[in-house]
Amino acid sequence: MDLGIKGRIALISGADSGMGKETARLLLEAGARVAITDKPDGTLDEAVGELSPLGEIVAVTGDVTKPDEVTAIWRKVRERLGEPDIYVNAAGVTGATGDFLEVDDAGWLETLDINLMGAVRMCREAIPAMRRRGWGRIVLFASEDAVQPYVDELAYCASKAGILSLAKGLSKAYGGDNVLVNTVSPAFVATPMTDAMMRKRAEERGTSFDEAIASFLEEERPGMVLKRRGKPEEVAAAVAFLVSERASFINGAGIRVDSGSVFTIAC
Repeated sequence: MDLGIKGRIALISGADSGMGKETARLLLEAGARVAITDKPDGTLDEAVGELSPLGEIVAVTGDVTKPDEVTAIWRKVRERLGEPDIYVNAAGVTGATGDFLEVDDAGWLETLDINLMGAVRMCREAIPAMRRRGWGRIVLFASEDAVQPYVDELAYCASKAGILSLAKGLSKAYGGDNVLVNTVSPAFVATPMTDAMMRKRAEERGTSFDEAIASFLEEERPGMVLKRRGKPEEVAAAVAFLVSERASFINGAGIRVDSGSVFTIAC
């Protein structure tokens, strides 16, 4: 299917691995010119090396918690590719976890600063030029946790609930300018972040990595009816559709990519 974005310029944050990188892959295959950004830890160059045979891609490092670095990210992308038509916010962390009463302000503020305020800062840069041109696509990564919070991840859950509200508000504010804003909400996808969670679980329980995944699905995510972790490319496919011309009447929507997950409450 032709997505109608050949020649469009896309910027993807949190794109050194996982769902962000797979989104970059699909957009390159659709003919878009792509910039990826993340913190300067070396993995961005690896992603560019892997994806460069598919099309034009550049990497720009930066930290979304620092306003001056956010400004620099966008300036460098404009200098190297031009003004982005598409922005995908995949940057995020699990952040502070544990019992609510034991997570301090610093843990909350760091999680919110990266997951929510990072998206706010990046969208401030994205929207003005999109409005002027009368065409823009923004997809923000939320999570199933935004609407069915887990008690040991409340800072993360709250940050992702904020993403849903932010996207809905932006869609109403700028949809009339043909700047369409939507969200995707994955659930337990095979990414470096969940790999780390499962390695920790396996170590704590003295089990194998695969056994940790199986027990997590059974005990913590029983509503995931497909009984497996999602694949990054399965989430990326939803993102690629939302930023395409094929989704030109979809605005303010939230697409869950979560195996039909339902919230279960023990009685």
